Amino acid sequence: MSVEKVPMTIEGYDAIETELLRLKTVERPSIIRAIAEARAHGDLSENAEYHAAKDAQGLNEARVSELEAQISRADVIDPTKLSGKQIKFGAIVSLIDEDTEEKVTYRIVGEYEADVKQGKISITSPIARALIGKTVKDIAEVSTPGGGKLYEILRVRYPK
Repeated sequence: MSVEKVPMTIEGYDAIETELLRLKTVERPSIIRAIAEARAHGDLSENAEYHAAKDAQGLNEARVSELEAQISRADVIDPTKLSGKQIKFGAIVSLIDEDTEEKVTYRIVGEYEADVKQGKISITSPIARALIGKTVKDIAEVSTPGGGKLYEILRVRYPK
């Protein structure tokens, strides 16, 4: 069984590595100390501090495993090396909603780094899928729960 690679920007990969390092070098030792301190208090069956520390350890280790899996599946793409008129992974796209005339700008990133509040949308999102392969002045039709939305593409650029 092959592992499906997941596209990711360099910034997204670095953020995962940073969080993983923090969990392993800061959080893990802190939790181990908390468990040791709680054990020193005696009876573990009614020791809330011990149980809380063990829960924190479980959550931390689960997150470490999740991040390690993300790194192992990462297909790191440097958008600064991309160019062209067509929209592809890493593109920064300015759009206008055909109905509301509202302008929006999105950067197409990997699913683990998507954050709509920061203008980063996942390559797997309906809007990104509708945009891929399009160019300036094209119309992208996006299926939404409320019906289709049309966006005109105003600008396509790649980070420098």
